[in-house]
Amino acid sequence: MKHAAKKIIIIVLLALFLGVYYYITLPAVNIHSAGFWQCLLFLTAFVTVMYLLVKSGRSFRSQGIRMGAKEMFREFKLAKIGLAVFVLIGAVYAAGAILSSPIVNAAKYQKLLTVQESDFSKDIKEVGYQTIPLLDKNSAELLGNRKMGSMVDMVSQFEVSSEYTQINYKNTPVRVAPLVYASSIKWLTNQKQGIPAYIRIDMATQNTECVKLSAGIRYSESELFNRNIYRHLRFRYPTYIFSEQIFFEIDDEGTPYWVCPVKKFNIGLFGGQTIGKAVLCNAITGVCEEYDVEDVPTWVDKVYSAELLTGLYNYHGILKHGYFNSILGQKDCLQTTNGYNYIALNDDVWVYTGVTSVSGDQSNVGFVLMNQRTMETKFYRIEGAIEDSAMSSAEGQVQNLGYRATFPLLLNITDEPTYFMALKDGAGLVKKYAMVNVQKYQWVAIGDTVQECEKAYLKLLTTNGITKSETSGVYEKAKGRIASVAPVVVEGNTHYYICLEQSEEIFDVNVADTTLVEIVKYKAGDMISFEYEMAESGICTVVSLE
Repeated sequence: MKHAAKKIIIIVLLALFLGVYYYITLPAVNIHSAGFWQCLLFLTAFVTVMYLLVKSGRSFRSQGIRMGAKEMFREFKLAKIGLAVFVLIGAVYAAGAILSSPIVNAAKYQKLLTVQESDFSKDIKEVGYQTIPLLDKNSAELLGNRKMGSMVDMVSQFEVSSEYTQINYKNTPVRVAPLVYASSIKWLTNQKQGIPAYIRIDMATQNTECVKLSAGIRYSESELFNRNIYRHLRFRYPTYIFSEQIFFEIDDEGTPYWVCPVKKFNIGLFGGQTIGKAVLCNAITGVCEEYDVEDVPTWVDKVYSAELLTGLYNYHGILKHGYFNSILGQKDCLQTTNGYNYIALNDDVWVYTGVTSVSGDQSNVGFVLMNQRTMETKFYRIEGAIEDSAMSSAEGQVQNLGYRATFPLLLNITDEPTYFMALKDGAGLVKKYAMVNVQKYQWVAIGDTVQECEKAYLKLLTTNGITKSETSGVYEKAKGRIASVAPVVVEGNTHYYICLEQSEEIFDVNVADTTLVEIVKYKAGDMISFEYEMAESGICTVVSLE
């Protein structure tokens, strides 16, 4: 009777341990999950060790410590079985990992992604300023935290999540991030109502909103128990292997959702990962809808992470001639550059990154756009500087100010592939903008606004014979003797204000425009000729020196 009670206690303790282990680690019950096999190994080892401890304790009490090791091992036949099962599971796990690897399946990995070569000027149209995301994620975080600091009714209880998802919302590039509980104590006092708002930032205008909800977000990453989004998904879908990264998005009505991609393994047990399904979880109600990846609603922008897409392209580019060629000869091996950005096209978000050789040279052979909803991938064969070189070139124009360039966007400016980037100061604030020609990265235009930057860039293209001047005859011309010239610093930029003899106008020459830097050679009494236009302030803005 006593032994039966002990067995029951052991079984109950084991079941309790397994329940706690599952509740915390949330492994998928799926043979394609590495965590599932690791869980089996751990449980087999745990049960075997527990059995040995119980059996050895009983044997020592009944036979004394004089019993030898061989006698003990013969007695523990079930322990031998446990050890054999442990070895078998470990062997299957190791074999599955090897047989699923690129070493064995290089050709299959290379074909995971279908890449279509396309025409740059046809696919990427010239865009308006209202659709250009001027901020990167770090700048968005600064704006979000600043906005949160102004919400006196919430700032002591909540913080802004660091997961700023870039999406298209009503044809506008925005980043959205949910609020999170500031601490476990704040969760305890607020979890009944849920999280009351999320942050939405217009990436073109920098307008930042704290969108308050009539019903709070009750399912999120910051919940502690059953309403934790990962635990909520696991209990509803115990066999699904969800991606490590899920995405916070809003639909066209502004309702918050979690977009939860489900992994699909195309090669062996663990290899060839893509996305097979997506679960959309309403962040307020917890209601989940499941879709095959090709049927995901069009308002969803992110199903494939940028890291997954760039990894798939690297398999495509590096494994063309097999695995060992990618390590040794490296013939025709291409890979993505060390960064990426996002472009809004046709109401979808595409990942942009350059393509370069694995030899580590400083030039691109082209670039790719990869759709984060459909995995559609387009390659554009345009040789030019890698993004790092373009960033350094832009920083060189403002090296006296110490500004740092963000990873560039790729724009179409008069059918010229052009890197566009923001220049930020040490505090992370955007101070200027730069455009750098992809093929001639020494051609750099700087401006305080996007409009000024584009104007300077177009002038640069015209000067170098790339485009014909579209402004000839539009700007006014002035010629005369300089009556006075005064350098003035405006928002960190040096401007020369010029007055001509027998003229009442004041002419503004912005030295940040490299095509106007020759103005520093002029002094009062010199003859000068230039083109100008009237600015909103009433001061004439000089656009070119003759």
